[in-house]
Amino acid sequence: MPTKRKKIAVVVPKYGLVGGGEQFVSQLTEIMANNPIYDIHVFANRWQLISENITFHKVPIISFPKWFTTISFAWYVSKAIEAIGDFDIIHTHERIFKADVCSMHFIPHRIWIKEIRRKRLLSLFDLATIWVEKKMLSDSGGCRYVLPVSSLAMEKLLEEYPAYEDKTKIIPPGVAESYSPNSLQVSNDIRTEFDISGSDFLILFVSMNFELKGLDQLLMAMGQIQNESSDKTFKILVVGRGNTKKCMAMATSLSIRKRVYFAGVRHDMEKIYRAGDVFVLLSDFDTFGMVVTEAMASSLPVIVSNKVGAKDMVKNGNNGFVIDKNDLVQLKKHLNCLYDNPKLKLSMGECAKNTCQDETWDHTAREIAGIYASF
Repeated sequence: MPTKRKKIAVVVPKYGLVGGGEQFVSQLTEIMANNPIYDIHVFANRWQLISENITFHKVPIISFPKWFTTISFAWYVSKAIEAIGDFDIIHTHERIFKADVCSMHFIPHRIWIKEIRRKRLLSLFDLATIWVEKKMLSDSGGCRYVLPVSSLAMEKLLEEYPAYEDKTKIIPPGVAESYSPNSLQVSNDIRTEFDISGSDFLILFVSMNFELKGLDQLLMAMGQIQNESSDKTFKILVVGRGNTKKCMAMATSLSIRKRVYFAGVRHDMEKIYRAGDVFVLLSDFDTFGMVVTEAMASSLPVIVSNKVGAKDMVKNGNNGFVIDKNDLVQLKKHLNCLYDNPKLKLSMGECAKNTCQDETWDHTAREIAGIYASF
């Protein structure tokens, strides 16, 4: 008699679309769905169909008034899962009323509002989000495992919900093999596209929110470097989405406008990383930051703030540097060091690649499979 397949409900508002969290879910879930022992159902408001191995269920979201957004998604998810029934595991990547497993790409909302956004008063949306989160993480919510993506995310989880100390396991995102230089010929296509010389030292910055991820600090550091060493040919390639007009104006005021290039959202990131010399991300807070490990897998040394979860992968002076976001002195020091020491830059890039060698999505899927096996 064939073994009964484990029926898994995966919950996420957007599946397979642009964004680190969305990519985490789709990369992981597609691998799990290829395993014949699982029957995977995704409950989402929007999705991109990637394979035929997953059954999708549309979940409405009422986004007006705004405070009803989180509550409505959680309510419709519960009704949809109840209507189908017979699920062995509910694995959520978002705040809902009840789940068995929660992959935590976020931090407790109260901490996010108070410490990261620094808001003094909670809005109705904040209160509603906290309410849903507490229902999920209370004893009645039934969450058996919470899986933060980094030590930073786990620290914030336990700060708010200390009872989960014995129910957590850090499971970071994997890195696609396509980012490995071994599977991609080094090309100057990107530099040619933006008229960046092969001898220019190219700093990469990738984000969907320029301000929260520290582009301002990078531009200020670049302005200071150019004032102090005008002969150094630093360039910055900015990829993603943000207030481009404001950043262009800032670059102009710092007299570095001709050294900063805005590429917009790109779908050829493997080539983008291979065109750079160093990757910089100075986030106010990032539960992980998949772009960091993608850059490392592409043989780039990285400079990240101590509020980036992917700092777990960074060994100071070996494969990159971890600094305070606002420490421009340290940022300039590390950029100048890599510029002045090409051999060091290459050796650190090689160490970065080696660090990520085993951090594949297959490895992440095996970790999740181990959690599923306990049910």
